[in-house]
Amino acid sequence: MQPKQHVAIVGAGISGLVVCKHLIEKGFDPIVFEAHGTVGGIWSRTIESTKLQTPKQLYQFLDFPWPASMMETFPNHEQVMEYFRSYVSHFRILPKINFNCKVTGIDYVVDSGNEEDMVNWETWSGSSRPAVLQRRKVECCRPGYSGGMC
Repeated sequence: MQPKQHVAIVGAGISGLVVCKHLIEKGFDPIVFEAHGTVGGIWSRTIESTKLQTPKQLYQFLDFPWPASMMETFPNHEQVMEYFRSYVSHFRILPKINFNCKVTGIDYVVDSGNEEDMVNWETWSGSSRPAVLQRRKVECCRPGYSGGMC
């Protein structure tokens, strides 16, 4: 049996949660770096009066529908956050998330100085627990990411 491939995921918003869940299902060993103290990405930092702007049926995980008890078409901030927390709990993602762990840099390691011979990525944490972790793959799940620093 081959060892699990390690994958670093930047961000525990909706994209990071989906990526983490699917990587676990495919046999990878993901670790999520979340700069803040909770899941939800931008939703964790919106004002409490914020509601979905699209019907909930268009804003749900394909494999995890809103609970039948959710009667509102446009759930509010707390309901969306509870939905994310339920997803994390249901798919046992929480142990894979490092909260308050901001990624301040990502670099790759090469054996021969040739970018085509990349061995792995190194990620540095900017939290109070600095760490260098080596991963073969990195997924950047942050809004506005366009190929620069994620």
